[in-house]
Parts: sequence; structure tokens; C-alpha cells
Amino acid sequence: MASGSGSCEASGPSGALTLADVSVQEDDFDAAAEIAALTHGRRDVGAVVTFTGLCRDEGGTLAALEIEHYPGMADREILRVAAEAESRWPLQGCRVIHRYGAIAPGGNIVFVATASAHRSAAFAAADFLMDYLKTHAPFWKRNRLVDGRARDWVAPKASDDAAADRWR
Repeated sequence: MASGSGSCEASGPSGALTLADVSVQEDDFDAAAEIAALTHGRRDVGAVVTFTGLCRDEGGTLAALEIEHYPGMADREILRVAAEAESRWPLQGCRVIHRYGAIAPGGNIVFVATASAHRSAAFAAADFLMDYLKTHAPFWKRNRLVDGRARDWVAPKASDDAAADRWR
């Protein structure tokens, strides 16, 4: 069951209203269905860029990635950053899903889709959103190993922080 989802209207550079749709949920998602929903009935969309993040097995040692969040806060923060993406690039739509709970290797973790009239805006906005989600979104991750032990909380990587710095 979803812990939260929301939409946020924001004005893009063209002044037109756009819509960001964000969900923080335990349930899995269907990327193809999300893309279809984002573009349904739209004739102004010329490009859709998507990213789906999956759980790696860490060389066969990982049983699950445990993801925790602060309900309500995570949703609001992602909506805020999605609205920022919509103000930076001329988007016709934006969909972000981030899962929480125990996610087995191969399972979906995150989905970002951006729709625009042109590919460059869709690519840049999706990249911006993923850099934010990797570095600043209020989620905490811990590896649960196949032997039952839990590792320490996953620390941010310097390379992820460097990637996010380019958007400042």
C-alpha cells in the first residue's frame, strides 16, 4: 500500500502548467504501465525518458535491500524537486516512484519518467531527478545479507555527490 502520493502543479519556462506525480510506496510498479499513463491522450509529447533503478545482488551476498523513509516528508521533498525540474525544463509530464521496504535482488526500487516535446529537456530533467534521489532524498538504505546479518546503513558515494553538484 502506498505511504503517500501526490501531484504538484508548477509553471514551466513557457508559463504552461505541468503536473508532477509522485508516489512513495511499498508495492512494486509496472514501468510500461506508468509510461502509458504518462502519455495517454497526449499529442504534445515528443520524448519520454525513463530510468528504472533495480536492486543488485552484490555478488550473491545480498538477500534484500531494506529501504526506510519518513512518511509524508519523502513525498513532499520529491514533489518539491519535481516542481523544480518542471521550472527548469519545458516538461509535459513527470512521474516519480520510490519504493520502500525489503526489496529482493532484481526488484524495482525507483522509477523516473519525464515527458517533453523534445528529448534534451526530457533527458536533462530525468538526470536531475535521479541525481537528487541518489543524494538528497530522505531515504535510508541497509543491506540484508543472505546469512541473515544486516550491514550498516549505506553511505552516500562521493561520485553521486559530484554528479548532483552540477545542478547547483
